[in-house]
Amino acid sequence: MNLIPRFSFGDSIQRRLLLSMIAVVVAGMLVTGAVVYRQAQDEVNAIFDLQLRQAAGAIPVRTYAQGRQADDDLEERARVVVRISDRFGQVVYDSHPEVALPRSAQLGLTTVAAAGVEWRVFAAVVDLNLLEVAQPMSVRRAFAAEVAFRTVLPLLILLPILGLLLWWLVGRGLAPLRRVAAEVAMRRPEALEHLSEDDLPKEVAPLVESLNRLLTDLAAARDAQRAFIADAAHELRTPLTALQLQLQVLERADDAEMRTSALHALREGLLRASRLVQQLLALARVEPDAHGGSTTVPMAGPTSAVDLDALAREAVALQAQLAHDRGVDLGVGSVAASSPTVIQADHDALFTLLGNLIDNALRYTPAGGRVDVVVEQTGRGAVLSVRDDGPGVSPAERERVFDRFHRGDAARAAGDTRGSGLGLAIVKRIADRHGAQVTLERGIDGRGLWVRVAFPASVS
Repeated sequence: MNLIPRFSFGDSIQRRLLLSMIAVVVAGMLVTGAVVYRQAQDEVNAIFDLQLRQAAGAIPVRTYAQGRQADDDLEERARVVVRISDRFGQVVYDSHPEVALPRSAQLGLTTVAAAGVEWRVFAAVVDLNLLEVAQPMSVRRAFAAEVAFRTVLPLLILLPILGLLLWWLVGRGLAPLRRVAAEVAMRRPEALEHLSEDDLPKEVAPLVESLNRLLTDLAAARDAQRAFIADAAHELRTPLTALQLQLQVLERADDAEMRTSALHALREGLLRASRLVQQLLALARVEPDAHGGSTTVPMAGPTSAVDLDALAREAVALQAQLAHDRGVDLGVGSVAASSPTVIQADHDALFTLLGNLIDNALRYTPAGGRVDVVVEQTGRGAVLSVRDDGPGVSPAERERVFDRFHRGDAARAAGDTRGSGLGLAIVKRIADRHGAQVTLERGIDGRGLWVRVAFPASVS
């Protein structure tokens, strides 16, 4: 195991943490130095005040006042300035006459300033003479700063060692992140297995869990895409093969009647192939598996206020001619409502949904039959339904009809070759993406099929 952390000078979490910790340590040192300096200054002042008193008591005032030789060594040792004045205020002795020492305004200890210099002065009356012993405050401050510096100096010496230790500890702490990053970097696009969740700290575990959920969704999307491509290829093979055969028949046609029949078959084949491709594209746009298998993914198109009544009339008008050609009575049913039924939805997707429902109903409703499109507002939301009186769907098949390329018993019994088996699959996907529920029930007068798409109140 490599215990030496990798040094990175880029903009990394490790570098940020290290700099932040060093900044905190340095700030702590500065605060400690300031506190130590303040405490040292108070203690130094107390010690030096005592020293001033002792120095004043050790000075032979009578000897100084009589003009005898002064003890300069005592003054130098105490680092003080001595001045003695007689009872008339005349200075009889001044150890440093060049120093502009102000006269003390009171006896005892005072702090005075002269020529921009602060002095600590002790004044006392000895043998009818005024004795003043003064010391510059700068001496005390320098001593206090020296004490504080000596206290902080070991920490300053240890700072580089502390920085290396912090770097190593931060590197150890971020090792799980580097491990996860390395594991992700080694993954190939087809390798979507879960990342290891062993020995992960609490801060990294949510990230790995989220990545594993993403990998699960990607695997589901990949599998769905492969299945979709395989199904599409399988479904396209039949019409393309039929087109090839019809083209060969057309090439071998000897008379006009045979060519007309072959052209008609070729045209029908092209229409079926074109419809199948359009349905595949429509399914690809709304396929939830492309978004990880979730049925609550956002809608592909922009949402807006959609008037379901107007949408129903628009869809019916578009297929009215087809219904007329097939002899089917297609219309919009009415349910009494005080206001239009409006929901927030993707208009184009809902138009595709309703178009597929109407197309399925028209495809399996016999001539003379009836197809109704009904919009209603309920206490739980809006409902869009299409009812027909065709062969219907058996209860056993009602779940399977939403599978891709599944064609029910009615379609096979009717010999329908134009259907793609994608219409209800597209309806289900669009409904899921709007949070709607699709149900299949008996149709008109207990016959046929009644497809209801119930939208929740949240989109109304």
